[in-house]
Amino acid sequence: MSGATFLILLALSGGIFATGFFGLMARRAILFQLISLEMMLAGPALAFLAGGAWHGSQQGQAMFVFIIILAAAEVALGLALYLALRRGADVEDSDTITGLKH
Repeated sequence: MSGATFLILLALSGGIFATGFFGLMARRAILFQLISLEMMLAGPALAFLAGGAWHGSQQGQAMFVFIIILAAAEVALGLALYLALRRGADVEDSDTITGLKH
């Protein structure tokens, strides 16, 4: 892998992370926030893959697998919470959750 390719992949991973962060801050719908969190996890995963390929080691791929497992757990937990809130209080917006104290 050339140095230019490595820098392009790092810039792309930073852009994916920044797009996910902007989506997390800008959107109030819980499902869109979950999608944005997935994008925020995909950025570092790509950076780990690029770093592993740059150094010629398998550690980048191992961290990628760890991030994918973490993302799957996050989605499972997030969707379970979303379905519980949707079923119990008909909530779709994350700002409405703060009013559900009682």
